[in-house]
Amino acid sequence: MGTRQAVNRLIVSVDAEGSSQRDLRGKLHLRDTVYRLVEDALCAVDLPADRVHLEDRGDGVLLATDPATPPEAMVGLWLEEIYQGLREHNRGGRPDARLRLRIGMHAGPVADDGRGLAGSAVDQACGLCDSAAARRVLAAAPRSDLVFVVSDWLYQSVVAEGGRFVEPEHYRPAPVEVKQAGLTAWFHVPGLPVPPLPAAGPVPATGNPSGEGSRTGAPGGTGETDQEKDRRPVPPEPRREAPKYVFEQIDGDNTVLDGNTFEAGSTAVEQGRKRRTGGGGAR
Repeated sequence: MGTRQAVNRLIVSVDAEGSSQRDLRGKLHLRDTVYRLVEDALCAVDLPADRVHLEDRGDGVLLATDPATPPEAMVGLWLEEIYQGLREHNRGGRPDARLRLRIGMHAGPVADDGRGLAGSAVDQACGLCDSAAARRVLAAAPRSDLVFVVSDWLYQSVVAEGGRFVEPEHYRPAPVEVKQAGLTAWFHVPGLPVPPLPAAGPVPATGNPSGEGSRTGAPGGTGETDQEKDRRPVPPEPRREAPKYVFEQIDGDNTVLDGNTFEAGSTAVEQGRKRRTGGGGAR
């Protein structure tokens, strides 16, 4: 790219969980795996190297696609390839070599000064990926390997439209803090019908590279303890709308009794019913 002119691009931030608990050999293996997964997925959506900006971020990568790249391909096939490649990598491997990823995605104008990308879209994509909310979701799904977070704009403009490998019905919104600003983001954990969105609180510490820490959870569960489940906010009772009454001009005594309810046997009400039904009895 190499231009200071801001151009609209799709920005993707990929970060590996638990890299600080690995030794040097483990870190190098993690980096090799992340790059391989990302590059293989780019090949699957037919994105050659000259149409993608790929920037090293230590235990992850930042990439920006060419403006002509359909964003549907990135939230669809690209993400599916990452997910399947991650499953294959982790299948049958050692627990201490397990790789779990957080991926944040946003779009907007960014500039490349030859050293890297700059722009609020970069800040937001990285902020979504590194948010406490994304970390909580991944911690609450200990048997899952990936959490995907998109901005509200990207969800409404791209994900909600659906498409090949795009499943908007499996996303859920949650508030996030990015650069001290409150935003709404949409979360997706591939393989789960809905992402576990635990209540706000301290981010669980990860005691091993798998990211599971002390919250192992039951198979298929969210990894929450019984105490945490007890602290879940109780949803409010559905609001009950008061019945709506249609007041018609009727003969006789129009007195309203007992909290805006006509007395059922009043002469006025009975006369009104007969008039509406052509003289017959009450319906």
